[in-house]
Amino acid sequence: MEYYRGIIVVWACTLLPGGSDSFNIDTKEPRIIQGSKEAQFGYTVQQHEAGGQKWLLVGAPFETNGQQQTGDIYRCLMNNKKNSTCSKLNLGRISLTNVAERKDKMRLGMTLTTNPKDNSFVTCGPLWSHECGSSFYSTGICSRVNSTFKFSRTIAPAFQRCETYMDIVIVLDGSNSIYPWYEVQNFLINILQKFYIGPGQIQVGVVQYGEDVVHEFQLNDYKTVEEVVNAAKNIEQRGGAETRTAFGIEIARSEAFKRGGRRGSKKVMIVITDGESHDSPDLEKVIKDSEKDNITRYAIAVLGYYNRRGINPKAFLKEIKDIASDPDDKHFFNVADESALKDIVDALGERIFSLEGTNKNETSFGLEMSQAGFSSHIVEDGILMGAVGAYDWNGAVLKETGHGKVIPPKEAYLQEFPEELKNHGAYLGYTVTSLVSAKAGRLYVAGAPRFNHTGKVIIFTLKNNGNLTILHSLKGQQIGSYYGSEISSVDIDGDGVTDALLVGAPMYFSQGWEKGKIYIYRVTEQSRFILDGSLELGDGAQNARFGSSISPIPDLNYDTYNDVVVGAPLEDEHQGAIYIFHGYRDRILRKHKQRIGAAELPSGLMYFGRSIHGKMDLNQDGLVDLAVGSLGAAVLLWYVPLVS
Repeated sequence: MEYYRGIIVVWACTLLPGGSDSFNIDTKEPRIIQGSKEAQFGYTVQQHEAGGQKWLLVGAPFETNGQQQTGDIYRCLMNNKKNSTCSKLNLGRISLTNVAERKDKMRLGMTLTTNPKDNSFVTCGPLWSHECGSSFYSTGICSRVNSTFKFSRTIAPAFQRCETYMDIVIVLDGSNSIYPWYEVQNFLINILQKFYIGPGQIQVGVVQYGEDVVHEFQLNDYKTVEEVVNAAKNIEQRGGAETRTAFGIEIARSEAFKRGGRRGSKKVMIVITDGESHDSPDLEKVIKDSEKDNITRYAIAVLGYYNRRGINPKAFLKEIKDIASDPDDKHFFNVADESALKDIVDALGERIFSLEGTNKNETSFGLEMSQAGFSSHIVEDGILMGAVGAYDWNGAVLKETGHGKVIPPKEAYLQEFPEELKNHGAYLGYTVTSLVSAKAGRLYVAGAPRFNHTGKVIIFTLKNNGNLTILHSLKGQQIGSYYGSEISSVDIDGDGVTDALLVGAPMYFSQGWEKGKIYIYRVTEQSRFILDGSLELGDGAQNARFGSSISPIPDLNYDTYNDVVVGAPLEDEHQGAIYIFHGYRDRILRKHKQRIGAAELPSGLMYFGRSIHGKMDLNQDGLVDLAVGSLGAAVLLWYVPLVS
């Protein structure tokens, strides 16, 4: 026997099915860590070990950083003191370079997953957006944080460079024959106002040539349309008795694209001139060199000089067509005089923006609103993420590994998510996890709670070449139950093989109330999934949302079988409650062993049970403890032995 908290404890030697009730949760002395309700502190909780100490990580997806509501993560040091010291990690301040991002309301901390193998963790902001043209795309973003709580890298498998990721160099003829100059300048200003200038989009540089070439400004000198337009207003005509167009193109190719140019950007050159070049023999070589550098060239012939003097422009037009990329009808323009330049502004802008993007190997339109990171799960070689908005809200699953991102094609889902049902918005990826089959090894699982209005769960394999194979699918039974919005795999006997797959349907309607329900699937040795009953609440429960959170936990009652905790955050008029179910042999016992309602705890908690995690002994008493999230608080509940 041993002494514990002033009482004599006798350890039971003989255990009945499900174990004895020798272990219980202390509701008298919980540790309640208060945070901001407005920041949704407590939305996610994870027990974590790092730096030789034990911590509680708490997500606050509405937390502010500066003027933006980015969301963030708090770390709270666990020790024997009753009060816990928490500090914000300021992960919401981290930005992607060369991207016009929108972090406001990105919901960082909505997803939080720890990796005990290297003491790192991953948190996601699925509503992180970036600007492309006039649109914002919510592709989602995640941050990996190492064992010293330092940001280590960004995870963004759905992010694709904008088609407006371009470096544009304007080669401007400023020789004496150009007249009047202000018409050319007005054209320059008007076309610049059409460009989406900014990080991750368009950069513009201008070179002016006549006899000599001058860099008026470089690609990375200005970051906004306003800055570039103001710079253009100050460009004066340099003049010159000769028009050395080949020289101007060569300087633009060899120098201007290197002064602030970005790797991977589309290179575009716009040449504006009013006469045949004085160095025309050099044009063939500089055009070939430009082709080798993958520079798309637009050429504009201004015929004012020819028309004013009655000169036939045939040779001039041929030269400008040679300068323009093929085909001519897309890349060549001619105008009667300088004042007519304004008439081609819209057409030139449209043709430039109709260019194909540079990422030809990327997935085509379909991931732009994917919200990757809506759910996440650590796997052996990376992180599995749900992307509920992908493919017209059918959803998808993505993976990020150390070797790059893994994006299955849309066609991989069509058998289980046919095109004729795409308008239903299945939300595949609402939750993701994995299980271990006796014969098939590691399998992935994802939920689609809106599929055909009743919900679906798929079990699949995913290779790092993007090959996704759906092995099984499980279907919900009731419209609107949100079947598959929460999934958990449970190894009850601790042999490393999954015994049960639990699928939550928290909006399941029963006896006139939205009580919630959890379906139990027994995982056979042949990797089959046999429905084996359910977990449900009794007659007294009302609008509980039972099954909103499901957390497998290590053996609580020392019967050698692992257990499960389930959250019902809307029970008791949104105060919330959690339920503990014991495991026995290869099954979960259907009757809960303990119910803990927020009403039993101090501090007036709301939405208690919205998140649950129990893996560690936080107060160093040798027993696993439980962390429970609620609105504006994280609650630590201690397991204590009782007299048996």
